[in-house]
Amino acid sequence: MDSVDRTPFPKIGLPLLRRFRAQYRARIWIHGAHKLRLKTATDVSAYALVRVLICVVQALPLSVCASLSQRLGRFCWHVLRFRRATVEENLLIAFPEKSITERERIAVGMWQHLFLMIMEIAHAPRKVHRTNWRQHSSVTQMKEVLARLIDERPTVLISGHLGNFEIGGFLLALHGFSTHTIARPLDNPYLDKFVNQFRGSTGQYMLPKKGSSQAIATLLDRGGTLVLLGDQYAGHRACWVDFFGRPASTHKAVAVFTLSGQAPTAVCAALRKAPLQIEMHLADFIDPTDENFPWGTIPLMTSWYTQCLENLIRKAPEQYWWVHRRWKGQPPQPRRTSRPNAAA
Repeated sequence: MDSVDRTPFPKIGLPLLRRFRAQYRARIWIHGAHKLRLKTATDVSAYALVRVLICVVQALPLSVCASLSQRLGRFCWHVLRFRRATVEENLLIAFPEKSITERERIAVGMWQHLFLMIMEIAHAPRKVHRTNWRQHSSVTQMKEVLARLIDERPTVLISGHLGNFEIGGFLLALHGFSTHTIARPLDNPYLDKFVNQFRGSTGQYMLPKKGSSQAIATLLDRGGTLVLLGDQYAGHRACWVDFFGRPASTHKAVAVFTLSGQAPTAVCAALRKAPLQIEMHLADFIDPTDENFPWGTIPLMTSWYTQCLENLIRKAPEQYWWVHRRWKGQPPQPRRTSRPNAAA
């Protein structure tokens, strides 16, 4: 019988496993570094392109910008057809009584408004100053607005993606009323820094959506002014209220800030009368400390400011962002509670 080789089998399993893990981690690191370099290059290129376009726009007269915006708006609607189905669906929900031609006119006007809005933002730092703001802006109900803004108590201003809301915050701070606005940071850090420099150039400060609860509480305690956009889809578990006659998911936090901080609240919008001529409209103003205050719950408060925004949108529907999927989803159905057994 042949002798059997009883030499122990080398224990190479664990070293090989460690080597495999090290190689896998190295590949993951290299892949992550490659993606980071690619994103950085993309972000820098996009930032450089935006800066070049802004320089071109700033070199054009406002009359040319307005004419160019009209052409770009028609091109975007008739040729590119970007999010056309969403816009048509939203306009049909909001204005079922209007004809197809009228709704199409609003849609084309929306794209023209968006392009002109960008061009106005590019021109504003050079053309609008503390000495000439009266040539570019006016405020309806000026006395009531000023009385609230100079109050020592905190103030909440609610608006939406209506009119030139970026210029609205720019002008309000230019008048000497610094504000804090809650907004989601842009994915491109270079563009985010550039946009925030424009916003903060006159005294408008930005707060990120996430992680700002303590800063907001401190701001309200000190009597500051908080600006919110209250017209975005807020998820399935948000507060559902009617918007143009149909339930829409709406953020609860907007009402919470008013009710918890006992802050006087206004619903307003910066509507355009002509290129870089903005008129501030005040839809309504409430004070939670008033006797028999009728909006003392989150649903009632949310319904109030949503209705105010709807009234403002009806004044200038072509200046609203109909590209948002505002009526996405359906409100949750109330849970059925099981009845106790009658025989028990």
